[in-house]
Order: sequence, then structure tokens, then C-alpha cells
Amino acid sequence: MTPLAVAANENLAQISNYLVYSSMAVYTLAFLAHIAEWVFGSRSKVGRTASALTGGAQAPAVQVRTKSGGTAVLDRPKVVTRAAAGSREVPDGPGAAGGTEQGDLYGRIAVSLTVLGFLVEAAGVVTRALSVERAPWGNMYEFSLTFSTVAVGAYLILLAAKKNVRWLGLILVTTVLLDLGIATKWLYTDSDQLVPALDSYWLWIHVSTAIFCGAVFYIGAAGTVLYLFRDAYEAKLARGGKPGGFASSVLERFPSAASLDKFSYRINAAVFPLWTFTIVAGAIWAGDAWGRFWGWDPKEVWSFVTWVAYACYLHARATAGWKGRKAAYLALFAFACWIWNYYGVNILLNGKHSYAGV
Repeated sequence: MTPLAVAANENLAQISNYLVYSSMAVYTLAFLAHIAEWVFGSRSKVGRTASALTGGAQAPAVQVRTKSGGTAVLDRPKVVTRAAAGSREVPDGPGAAGGTEQGDLYGRIAVSLTVLGFLVEAAGVVTRALSVERAPWGNMYEFSLTFSTVAVGAYLILLAAKKNVRWLGLILVTTVLLDLGIATKWLYTDSDQLVPALDSYWLWIHVSTAIFCGAVFYIGAAGTVLYLFRDAYEAKLARGGKPGGFASSVLERFPSAASLDKFSYRINAAVFPLWTFTIVAGAIWAGDAWGRFWGWDPKEVWSFVTWVAYACYLHARATAGWKGRKAAYLALFAFACWIWNYYGVNILLNGKHSYAGV
């Protein structure tokens, strides 16, 4: 490589760093806008739904249509508290904005800033790729950048598809800032070429699918955590308990536990086949690079453990006795295996995949 080309690549690497830090600044603004959405949304009348669930005297009347074509008025909504194992037939909350105009305005601003942050960060990833003249995920720093970019991109795609997921915005932006902070502070690695074993077209196939699966698994895990909180909230209401101010103001605005459970299940079920392909592609790449498809390397072992954990979750989710909280705990365990496979295995364990340079 000529000195001029080297200088050009160094400039591109510096531009990439600038774009990454710029995206962090934009995500911070999005974080503040999401906070404002939740704060102003708390001033809405979300207590109406809570009152309906507890069967309080102030529950609003509801007009319904009878079989004969007429109408009737119910004193309060009828709530089935245990329609199925681990779920209740209760309405979804009004969202982070709480149905208020001002809260919705801040929410739209937050989404717009998230889109801008995504575009800036994606530009940083592309610029990094140009600076190294290869796929931009040859080490943990590059993997982290791409991971957060894909996670935000998946969230924005769900929003564009008119899915009710804006409640995920604050959690997503917070974790993306954490991910980028860890990447820039502790995982940063200067632009460099790959070790021979990684210099393959399989890098584009295997690692890209691993990043996508991890990002989508993260969204499913976030929904699972919120399901556990919302389920506990609904159970307390069903017992006639009175939730505290935080629960009434925040948890009431999330989708119902049943909706969150269904959301997480569909997300995990949709991406599981691709995770299977990721492991198969890794085995094929290992055969080309090291002359064997499986060698009990720590990364290989924990990738398989993660696959087994998600397979058990999907099986448990389809089994009546394991629906609800039990299956949710299993889903979180599976995602914890994925996180350990990324951070723990790469940093703490030695193996053929220990190439991050951190």
C-alpha cells in the first residue's frame, strides 16, 4: 500500500471516530427527548385503565353492542384475569406519551433524533469499513459499533411498519449509549488488517448474521424484561392491590403483559432460524480456515449453548405448563448466554476466536 493510500485510510479512520462520537451526542439528545416524553406523558389520565382493572368505583362506563343489534352500557369493563397460562385479557397502555399532545411531540422529536443518530452512526461504520478496506467487524470495537447500529435500525423498521414499539425507545437509546461508551473507552482498536484466518468472504456471511441475530435477540430480551414488570403489575391489580406512584405512572403506559409476551416470542422465534444458520456458517468457515468443523473452542461451545437455550425457550413457550414467567426467565438466560459469548468469551477465555486485541 502506497504512503498516499495509508494516509487516506488514516483520515477515513479519524472521520469514522468523529462520526461515532457525533452519533453519541445525537443519541444523548434523543435520550433526553424520550425522558421528556415519559415525564409529560405521566400527566395524562392513565389512571382510568388502572381503575378499570381494579374494578374501582370510578371506572368509566363502556357502551357495547348486543346480539340483537341494540346497545347496552356496562358499569365497568369486564376483565378476564387468567384467560391463558401466564396472560390476562387487559388493554394495552396508552404509550410513553400517555395520550397527551405534548408528550407525543417529545416522542416524535426523540424518534427523529434516533433516526439522525442511526444515520450518523451507520456512516461511521461505513467509513470504518472504507478505512480498513474490509468488512467492518474484525474486532470487538467494530462489532459493537455495528451491533448498536443494527439494533437501532431494527427498531426503526418496526416503527416504519406501524408496530407499537415506541415504548422501547428510551431503553434502546440508553443501552446503545452504554454500548458505544464501552466500545470507545475500552474496546477501541486502531484500523488494521485481519489475521489470515479471518481474511475470508465468510466474514461477511457469518459475522454479519451473528451481529443481526444479537441485535434482534436484544430487542426480544428488552420486551421480556418489561413483560416481567408488567405481569407483576397486573397480578397486583388482579389481587386488589394498589400499585405505587411509579407503577401507576410508568408501567400502566406499557403494552399489556400478554402483548409484551407475544412480541418477545415472535421476535425470538423469527430470528432463531438465522442463528442456526450462523452456527452452521461458522462451522463451514472453521473447516476452511482450520481444517475442522468443530473443535470445542469456547466461542463454538457457547454459541451452541446459546442455540440450545433459545431452542428450549421456544419449546417451552409452546408448552402450556411453561408459558408466562417461566418461559421468560429461560429467554433471559438464553440472551445472557449470548452476552457472555460476546464479552466473556472474547475477553476472559483463550481460544481461536480471541482476536479482539483488548
